[in-house]
Amino acid sequence: MESNDLCPLIKNILLLDSEGKRVAGKYYSDDWPTNSSKLAFEKFVFTKTVKTNARTEAEITLLENNIIVCKFVQDLHFFVTGDDDENDLILASVLQGFFDAVTLLLRSNVDKDAPLSEQTLTQAWATARDTFTRTLLTNFSHHSYLYTQFIHKETGH
Repeated sequence: MESNDLCPLIKNILLLDSEGKRVAGKYYSDDWPTNSSKLAFEKFVFTKTVKTNARTEAEITLLENNIIVCKFVQDLHFFVTGDDDENDLILASVLQGFFDAVTLLLRSNVDKDAPLSEQTLTQAWATARDTFTRTLLTNFSHHSYLYTQFIHKETGH
């Protein structure tokens, strides 16, 4: 992420089943321009993370210059990918927002046999986006407040 970029970049949000097959996915980066490169990335991420303990809390992993945040629930595996210099806490917030949205929309019946329609996924993406936006605004407000306090302390005003 360049220093002039204020908004972190989410490269993708993935939902894979217990065999590593795509249930849903949304790519926001051109790092994987073809469907075959996307499938290869998904298989790579799945095989590298399947043995992690991401069932109780999200796990953060660095793979091929990407931060991967993942969480597994029953037979679904949730992933959010960002550059290696992105804020992993923001990526984790996006993952949690997507997970919460899917859980809410499926009425807590989170498994690969649950009916995931395009409308359900669109609502889940939108909820994750809204959560991400709120996280950014909260962090920005907090940092602005700290900076203001620092300036007042340094200048005595």
